[in-house]
Amino acid sequence: MAQHSNSLSIGRLLRAPLSGVLLAAAAFSAVPLQQLPGLAQESLPLNEIRALNFARDYAVRLNGGLTVYRPAQCMFTTSAPSNPCLVNSDGNGFTFRFLGGPPGWVSENKPATKETELKVSADGRSLVKVIYNGAPR
Repeated sequence: MAQHSNSLSIGRLLRAPLSGVLLAAAAFSAVPLQQLPGLAQESLPLNEIRALNFARDYAVRLNGGLTVYRPAQCMFTTSAPSNPCLVNSDGNGFTFRFLGGPPGWVSENKPATKETELKVSADGRSLVKVIYNGAPR
């Protein structure tokens, strides 16, 4: 019986996405996950990820929506332990400063048309203050 269930597990793994195969390989070979490429990313605290997402979404709404405005790429990076858009983090919240512009501004090598600086609460769920939202300084 045990042999049958192992073959079923391996059969499922062969049809699984690559990450599932890597996880299974680690389980069968006793390789720590930290040694597998792409799976051992340092993760940010949930409140910091929530604050980043909140700030990005708030800026999009503040600047007219996605049809006319796109924030800088750093506002989409939730796995970077040192995000250049995060200028301050303390017990009072998170301060993000980032550029933005019309859709395609980065890929078309155009200058940013907006700079936004927002303070988000420490739990990442609410806006504390719009510090700046205007032409790039």
